[in-house]
Amino acid sequence: MVRVMCSVSNCHYWDQGNVCQASQIMVTADSLADPAPDSLDAPQASTIQATPVENCMETCCKTYVSRNSQDIYRDQITRR
Repeated sequence: MVRVMCSVSNCHYWDQGNVCQASQIMVTADSLADPAPDSLDAPQASTIQATPVENCMETCCKTYVSRNSQDIYRDQITRR
């Protein structure tokens, strides 16, 4: 099992030790994510174009959902 590390402690999927507990994650280029801030997530990953970048500063995690948000069920991603 792959372990994804994340330090964003106010994310719904964050857990002790900075471990991401999301069942799926979506990381993409900022240039693709910026125009679709809340409508692009892991379930769409296989349908979008490949997005090469020059460095990590041009990427973002699209799976983030604020802890206690009502949007935690919007994309069918669950906590493991």
